[in-house]
Amino acid sequence: MEGNADTQPANLAIRGVSLSFGGLKALTDVTFDVAPGKITAVIGPNGAGKTSLFNCISGFYKPSAGEILFRGDSINHLHAPERAKAGLARTFQNIALFRGMTVLDNIKLGRHAHMKTNVLDALWYFGRAQREELALRQEVEEKIIDFLEIEHIRDQPVASLAYGLRKRVELARALAMQPRILMLDEPVAGMNREETEDMARFILDVKEEWGVTILMVEHDMSLVMDISDHVVVLNFGEVIAEGKPADVQNNSAVITAYLGAGDVGELSRRIKGEAA
Repeated sequence: MEGNADTQPANLAIRGVSLSFGGLKALTDVTFDVAPGKITAVIGPNGAGKTSLFNCISGFYKPSAGEILFRGDSINHLHAPERAKAGLARTFQNIALFRGMTVLDNIKLGRHAHMKTNVLDALWYFGRAQREELALRQEVEEKIIDFLEIEHIRDQPVASLAYGLRKRVELARALAMQPRILMLDEPVAGMNREETEDMARFILDVKEEWGVTILMVEHDMSLVMDISDHVVVLNFGEVIAEGKPADVQNNSAVITAYLGAGDVGELSRRIKGEAA
């Protein structure tokens, strides 16, 4: 990606976003930028509003106030499929794959929003439908499957795969959507150390080799501090801190939110995965 990302307009701008469910405030005046070509992580204790924020950005929830700008334009009026087509691809905290379908077919579904085939084309499978299908299969096989090192499972049903491989297939499906921004909702949740290291490598490669901007929600603090360029901290639906990982790690408000008391050493040990 050309130019200095820090001087370019934000790929995604969250401006004063609030969300309420009846009398419960899930988000209050959330504002931050997602810089192009960078990894921005949203962290916070359980119940901080991270998934609610992701649902607002991807179009599953409608904010009660505020605006979401994608590449300079408001997307508040766009529904979730339209946002996906515009370039916002997402994975989910709970894996959302079709378990009875093969890995290859699950990945190909990620391109559905971009297909131009009409019903008649698809029914008879000729002309444009056939050309699109062959081109999609070639791209998925030569680029995405090879990139994520899942050639050996491409024809297996998702239900037969280990958890870590299913998470990798979900990432592959999101990449098939040709994202401008890849939204990862807890990409390493439930993974062992080896699987986490593999996923971290893939996320970095998506940023560096594919030039995709990444917005990530994650509880694994060690991963966040290792691969993020910018960290936003939520607590009770409000942004309490943001900045570079090292700055956020030593922020007294962040330490209090996570621990209830200001013990920098204890938070550092948790981030590094050391025993208390």
